[in-house]
Amino acid sequence: MTIWTLFLLALGLSMDAFAVSVTNSMCFAQFTRRQAVATSACFGLFQGLMPLAGYFLGRVFAQWIGGVALALLGLIGGSMLWEAVQDIRRTKKEGPACPAGRQFGLKMMLLQALATSIDALAVGVSFAALSVNIWLAAGFICCITFACCLVGHALGRRFGLLLGARAQLCGGAILVAIGVKILI
Repeated sequence: MTIWTLFLLALGLSMDAFAVSVTNSMCFAQFTRRQAVATSACFGLFQGLMPLAGYFLGRVFAQWIGGVALALLGLIGGSMLWEAVQDIRRTKKEGPACPAGRQFGLKMMLLQALATSIDALAVGVSFAALSVNIWLAAGFICCITFACCLVGHALGRRFGLLLGARAQLCGGAILVAIGVKILI
């Protein structure tokens, strides 16, 4: 896997965490810079650890996974595209969904980090099938996610309503394209 492909993959994986970062900064009026950095670090850490877990699970079960692992990226990307389109439709009908009266805390941050990194677990399985250097890939994904989330927090404060689900749409398209490239 080339560094360019890995960069695009990391960017695609980080888009759901980016979208959540935009939403957090937009919806929680008292969201501080310290919380933005902590959340970005948490999202990056989870995005980096999940491919490691998927990789080692994939290595254990490689005989059963085979070529199916290569299609996972396309499926994950397709799922992200579907969710993004549904979010855009919902936002047009109902307006942005912000948790009214809720405070942002550690529990919410950890749940968001876990929810946005599940796709990275499946990518880790694909990495096992492709014999990717998992340590380099996981570290790269972690760093790219951290940077994207910091940008997402900054943009959420300024332009939150304009980005939202469109970021996830972009991420899904990137993952589908990489999945198609790998299958070809």
